[in-house]
Amino acid sequence: MRMGPGKHLKGMKLMDGLVTPEQFDYFHELIITQEFARCGQRGYGDGLMSGSVIGLPPVLNFGSAEIKAKVVPDVLSGKKPICLAISEAFAGSDVSGLRTSAVKTEDGKHWIINGTKKWITNGTFAHYFTVGCRTEGGFTVILVERGEGVETKAIKTSYSPAAGTAFVTFDNVKVPVENTLGPEGSGIFVMLSNFNHERWVMCCSSARSQRLIVEECLLWVNQRKAFGKPLHSQAVIRSKLAAMIERVESTQNWLENITYQMNNMSYKQQASKLAGYVSLLPSRPPAYIFPQTDWVAQNARHKKCPGNRR
Repeated sequence: MRMGPGKHLKGMKLMDGLVTPEQFDYFHELIITQEFARCGQRGYGDGLMSGSVIGLPPVLNFGSAEIKAKVVPDVLSGKKPICLAISEAFAGSDVSGLRTSAVKTEDGKHWIINGTKKWITNGTFAHYFTVGCRTEGGFTVILVERGEGVETKAIKTSYSPAAGTAFVTFDNVKVPVENTLGPEGSGIFVMLSNFNHERWVMCCSSARSQRLIVEECLLWVNQRKAFGKPLHSQAVIRSKLAAMIERVESTQNWLENITYQMNNMSYKQQASKLAGYVSLLPSRPPAYIFPQTDWVAQNARHKKCPGNRR
């Protein structure tokens, strides 16, 4: 359900039968994503199969019928998680700088993959890896199953080990050419095909997280006293809160407007009509929200306030 509506939900029982696969739309996904963010523990949400949100769509959209029949049911059931393995220590997400290579065997039936990937969400417990590789034809995406030559090591991150962030090593990993996702050398288009949805998911989470910040601020200004009065009695504080709320609520409105349009467009139409709006949406609130909350964060570090209750 975290990958939106589509054929992959056919025949499944959603929300204990509350919603049928045919009824499920992007508003349902928006609510699910925002409820994960609402708890204030991003690593927890990322650990709950977030790798499938970015790693499975290339399989759904570009994998062969045989690959989809083998992989998709196990991924959706949670038996065999999947992750996206693009970023590298040498190049980050810069596709042109990737060093992981895939070379065909002499008989042309297999790829031999060598290289490393870093900061791979869900990588420590993933069974499948959607891997970006440099090939003779350019940049190619290949589905790799955990097995001989695949090694993962947990990376300590600043937010949570629950996300399973990993350093992944591929050492002479042999993969059938049938696992190639999309045409050889067209990996960039395979990756870009899901960018709109990935950004939209991040916007859903970010918008709800910012509302959580506003909630914490409202709790704090009622608890904290200055000059013998609650902090909210100061006009400057109320002005800051009003500005924060205005930005957060307008962002949520914009997000829901885009979501409505997504429900009434094909995937191809979304790519051509909504890409710009989805790309601009993440840049709207943070520039204003976070400077306004500096004063709350400074106090929360040293005082007993609602922001420390979790």
